[in-house]
Amino acid sequence: MAGLSKSRILLNLQCPKRLWLQVNHPELAEVDTGTAMRLSAGNTVGDVARSLYPDGRLIEPETLSLALAETQQALSEPSRPLFEATFQARGVLIRADLLLPDSDAYRMAEVKSSTSVKDYHLSDAAIQTWVCQQNSLPLTQVEIAHIDTSFVYPGNLNYQGLLKHVDVTEQISGLVSEVPTWIEQAQNTLNGPCPTTEIGDHCNDPFACPFVAQCYPVLREGAIPLTILPYGKKVITELTTQGLSDLRDVKEEQLSNPKHLRIWRSSVTGKAFIDEAAGTKVRALDYPRYYLDFETIQFAVPIWVGTRPYAQLPFQWSCHIEMSNGHLSHEEYLSDGSADPRRSFAESLIAALGAAGPIIVYNAGFECGRMRELAADFPDLAPALNAIIDRVFDLLPVAREHYYHPDMMGSWSIKAVLPTIAPELDYSQLDVADGGMAQEAFLELLNSETSPDRKSELTDGLLKYCERDTLAMVRVAHFFEGKG
Repeated sequence: MAGLSKSRILLNLQCPKRLWLQVNHPELAEVDTGTAMRLSAGNTVGDVARSLYPDGRLIEPETLSLALAETQQALSEPSRPLFEATFQARGVLIRADLLLPDSDAYRMAEVKSSTSVKDYHLSDAAIQTWVCQQNSLPLTQVEIAHIDTSFVYPGNLNYQGLLKHVDVTEQISGLVSEVPTWIEQAQNTLNGPCPTTEIGDHCNDPFACPFVAQCYPVLREGAIPLTILPYGKKVITELTTQGLSDLRDVKEEQLSNPKHLRIWRSSVTGKAFIDEAAGTKVRALDYPRYYLDFETIQFAVPIWVGTRPYAQLPFQWSCHIEMSNGHLSHEEYLSDGSADPRRSFAESLIAALGAAGPIIVYNAGFECGRMRELAADFPDLAPALNAIIDRVFDLLPVAREHYYHPDMMGSWSIKAVLPTIAPELDYSQLDVADGGMAQEAFLELLNSETSPDRKSELTDGLLKYCERDTLAMVRVAHFFEGKG
């Protein structure tokens, strides 16, 4: 029988095919930066959870048999918090994040980097509980310990209050009895051929499946997949059910969403669409024009005093400034990572943006949201920041409403639009080529063990990337105006 872990059972509950592929063909997984960062955040939160119980004992032998033996030994000794206590039942292996002494028994807490209790956490806790019961471990309570977003870091590595413990004992009581069935189902999956599973909501719930590409129809070379239709899950499912896979094979009357129809027409004809209204809106903007972009970082576990978990903390900005005579200059800011960058970020931004002229961004909700947060954090800077917000002009809706090129493949991100307008500004040639890479680079800058030479490389890569984003906006605006 194939060995099982809690994670494998949960994968099978999401999708049997995902479990089968994970075990038999892990090389087919397409893991993105977001997944890797989420796993890293989970590890960090786990480390902090253990630090809150300094008298605890971590079970970490190299082999399973030693981990099981060490757990039993620890349980036979005077009670103390146990971390990663290891148990096995019916071929299922679990490791409990926290076992906390409670009279002559234990409270079990599963530590999560999320900000609330999720449905899949209950299944997770039910599996843990069932295996513990098979090992006759007395549990007084089962908890999910998740991030409390109201926590404000006071400094000095004091993380008391970061985690909120939620008692889920009653919520999982009905699920525990289902665990033997889940085990049998997962074993059947692994002992059989690759399952056939239809595409559906489960592909992204609770997490995006890294094997989803294995489930879409094999497309002929040069085909345009239906999946480029934005927010088109329902119509994509309907068309796929009808045996369609290439957007160009779809008939016009099968689509009703205006945006889908625009994408379809451009895909069928191979021609770009641009509406004169795009130029009208951009030409109405005064000078000087400030083209602005931010980069931010999030920490599940805050590292700077006064910050909260998962706050979007800005650490870099780029601004191209265009005058009426066509002169273009550039200003920028990048934190060196030595301290909380928020105030210096805000002050340098205020100084660079002057008192008048439109501030052009690509997705105003993001930049304006960060400036509102900075205004709340630093009330003395609020008037200037709010005045900046009032000057913001969003280029993204202009592109969405009035432009499309077949090479954009259903996306209006700046990285999808730019190659259709200025292909020479290629992000792929940059060391830092997207927002995820920018966050990873900044995290490496923060690391005290990063060498000076490497920090110089990272700094150069970050500056070039953010500058490219604002130069891209300049070129897009010029294209809409008809300047070429």
